[in-house]
Amino acid sequence: MSEMKLLQPGSTIGIVGGGQLGQMMALSAKYMGFRVGVLDPTPDCPAAQVGDWQIVAEYDDKVAIRQLAERSDVLTYEFENVDADALDSVRDVTQIPQGTDLLRVTQDRINEKTFINKHGIGTAPWRAVNSMDDLRAAVEQIGLPAVLKTTRGGYDGHGQFVLRTQADVEEVAHTTPWDGTGHGLEAGDGVDGEGAHGGFAPSILEGFVDFAYEASILVSGNGKQYVTFPVVRNVHRNNILHMTIAPAEHAADPNSPLATAARDLALRLAAGFKLAGTLGIELFVLKDGGVLVNELAPRPHNSGHYTIEACSIDQFEAHVRGIAGWPLPEPRLLSPAVMVNVLGQHVAPTRALIGQHPEWFTHDYGKAVVKHDRKMGHITVLTDDTARTAQELEATGCWADLA
Repeated sequence: MSEMKLLQPGSTIGIVGGGQLGQMMALSAKYMGFRVGVLDPTPDCPAAQVGDWQIVAEYDDKVAIRQLAERSDVLTYEFENVDADALDSVRDVTQIPQGTDLLRVTQDRINEKTFINKHGIGTAPWRAVNSMDDLRAAVEQIGLPAVLKTTRGGYDGHGQFVLRTQADVEEVAHTTPWDGTGHGLEAGDGVDGEGAHGGFAPSILEGFVDFAYEASILVSGNGKQYVTFPVVRNVHRNNILHMTIAPAEHAADPNSPLATAARDLALRLAAGFKLAGTLGIELFVLKDGGVLVNELAPRPHNSGHYTIEACSIDQFEAHVRGIAGWPLPEPRLLSPAVMVNVLGQHVAPTRALIGQHPEWFTHDYGKAVVKHDRKMGHITVLTDDTARTAQELEATGCWADLA
């Protein structure tokens, strides 16, 4: 991480990536008096709609990243698939408080699992897999069911294959991106059709975890001070986050075993990274009350959107304060809340009901194209009964396709 300098209002924050996370970062930055520049290939992307200016270019365009850096006092990023080398190449002209070590760890699932385990934190059992022979050996060690994931890239279930039977294992040889053609692999994956692994995408096999539910915790830092948000429960549908319930059961008391364990591991990871900004940590809560880390997100997280209405400071303000070197107040949960994602197929039904639900805090990201299963917005409801509120949201029928 670069040496932190206190950023003054009026300074410019450059954001690599212009989606909804960048948009909400930009809104927080504007409230705090910063100017905002955005680099994104889509003109008038969500972040650019609320920023001061945009450079329209691909994320790995090194000339464009240098242009962004030259016009910015600080660079940050809203997603993990950023070219770390490109960011390193502009350290001579701007600050990158998050650094690139965090990126390099979270961009590769083997690096990520290794980093987590080295800090004494548990994960699902895993093995590196670079060929069918590796896969068969890993299955012998870990057992089935298991999930095969490419080490790089992939989100919302992409680049993943669930293995339940030995037949599924053998089917991998005929499944993109493990079919030997190299098709579907991204630049930088280290292989091509005739590469070192014969086109088999570098991967990781993870054993299934018998968990009670999925959860997450956010931690924010300024390089030396770190604070955590409440533990929340997450509900996924079709490998996409559907709903977040804050706080998670068994974690409403900040001194409960679950809240304490999650907070401790979050602070350990933040210190390990010398974290500047916000880090999302996805968790498995086990049936015996234990907790394992599933994945890390080196930026604000979808499951933290509830913090905008429900907390004394939200994850985006905490991120901006962190990269600006400002002190961080300890977040407080002001009200329990339920957050639900609005995917492309939910836009029309939720818009039709806005007039009937004054309790809905509706966020529309302003994306130009509405697509099935694409995150287009979210709704947050503050409540004193999260279970009832979750049922009421489902009862509207807006999310019936995910039932």
